[in-house]
Amino acid sequence: MADRQPGERTAAAQAQTAAADDIWVKCPRCREIAFRKEVERNLNVCPKCGYHHRLTVEQRLTITLDRGSWHELFEDLAAGDPLEFHDSKPYPQRLEQARRASGRNDAVVTGMGKIEGHPAAVAVMDFAFMGGSMGTIVGEKIARLIDHAVKHGLAVVVFCASGGARMQEGVLSLMQMAKVAGAIGRLRDAHLPYLAVLCDPTTGGVAASFAMLGDLDLAEPGALIGFAGRRVIEQTTNQVLPEGFQSAEFLLAHGMLDAIVPRSQMRVTLGRLLGMLGARGPRGRRRKPASA
Repeated sequence: MADRQPGERTAAAQAQTAAADDIWVKCPRCREIAFRKEVERNLNVCPKCGYHHRLTVEQRLTITLDRGSWHELFEDLAAGDPLEFHDSKPYPQRLEQARRASGRNDAVVTGMGKIEGHPAAVAVMDFAFMGGSMGTIVGEKIARLIDHAVKHGLAVVVFCASGGARMQEGVLSLMQMAKVAGAIGRLRDAHLPYLAVLCDPTTGGVAASFAMLGDLDLAEPGALIGFAGRRVIEQTTNQVLPEGFQSAEFLLAHGMLDAIVPRSQMRVTLGRLLGMLGARGPRGRRRKPASA
């Protein structure tokens, strides 16, 4: 058999290295290396130090909702290019790349499902889609989901993970902060619970609006939560910020969160809260918890 050419050997070595990398996961906190399957069995939490790796939308839905209960809503909504925005790439090109990579139209998935037997309207933001940025479609889908919950007497659970408002849509993206806040107001008028779960990271316009408007605001351990970035704040205020600033633990200590819930306890915690808070039907009559 003829010897491989240098280019062929390089390609084979790269493929072998990529396959080896796929087997292992290096924790960014403790720097320990673990089997990827071991980390995945542990709900993508480092078995050595408890660091919570980011989840895909599919992983989040799988570990949170009762099997077979998920029904997606508003999946066909897709953004246009109202401002004809162009930086190094045209905005439609960036959207198309994100859609091909993720298999979805935008940075949030919305639908209905059950958590520990309790029906709820659920939204999960996708940080892998343009940094989970909030554009017109993200705001529209969450607002429609909340109105759907009001109509059907459902609680709302939103998993937040975002870099903030989408700059390619300018002020139209900022308008979504008020749109979703208004929808949450209608949910409260119907006496229906809203639970916000802040994941890593939750920043910018999302943190400044619906992420912090929950009847209960929960967070995963170690999640980065804040409005502006640390360096921007330090340069603007000319102050050195304290250690752990903008971490979930820092916010809990300063009264900005109700609880930090490890991923292994998130599903059962949400189920208990939904059972305790219950839900009220469209006419305001309180529904009995599923266990009643």
